[in-house]
Amino acid sequence: MSASIQDAIMLLGDSLTQGGWEAHGFAQRLAFAYNRKLDVINRGMSGYNTEWIIPVFEQCFATQNEQQHVPKVRLLTIWLGANDAATEGTPQYVPLPAYSANLAKLVRTVTDSASAHYSPVTRILLLTPPPVNTHQWAAHRAEQNQTLDRNFEKTRTYAQAVRDVGKQVGVPVVDLWTALWDACGHVEEQLSEYLSDGLHLTDRGYAIVFDEIMKSVSENYPELHYDKLPPVFELWDKINLENPLSSLSKRDIFSSA
Repeated sequence: MSASIQDAIMLLGDSLTQGGWEAHGFAQRLAFAYNRKLDVINRGMSGYNTEWIIPVFEQCFATQNEQQHVPKVRLLTIWLGANDAATEGTPQYVPLPAYSANLAKLVRTVTDSASAHYSPVTRILLLTPPPVNTHQWAAHRAEQNQTLDRNFEKTRTYAQAVRDVGKQVGVPVVDLWTALWDACGHVEEQLSEYLSDGLHLTDRGYAIVFDEIMKSVSENYPELHYDKLPPVFELWDKINLENPLSSLSKRDIFSSA
């Protein structure tokens, strides 16, 4: 592995993940928090559902043979469902049973020892889709001369499916649906504080995503919290001034894990 490369956090998802690179997005917040410790790889694919993301993931995530030569993914977040829960008959719609099966397949791609992509060092978090503000989204769609293609209650069932899959495969779930629903006081119209158009997140929405992810990391994978990890390269005030090179070698921050 190159001395300039760190291990990583991989974010897999749809536009909500892709948008995590926006100013104050959750990916940007993670990159700042884990600066010099873990790189953040964003594999958010706008518009994608779980059917389409599976072949992408199989190409993005290293095989067992490749893992010997590339940075290890220490944390993987899987955040899909906003598109799968679209209205039946639309291109992005995935039936609920297939959605659940696809999520389980994504997890087992990494956790099953028989998988070509098996990675025992990777810890996984499943994220639920957030609630949708159909009032905002209907107005947004109308501006584009399109009809409403999301349903509040349907999205709730897809969020529940993520919780169920998490229990089934033994992976922690970051319940963003509940976190955002509680934040808006259980009033759909007030989701506009956290959703820019009824579906995608604002700065305040992404702040909740980051906080909920870190809360789950603290509870389930405390060894991966940024406060528990040293930098890959020594801090400047720890450098041996008489022999700087002796202090400037890359270190494996997981060597004792």
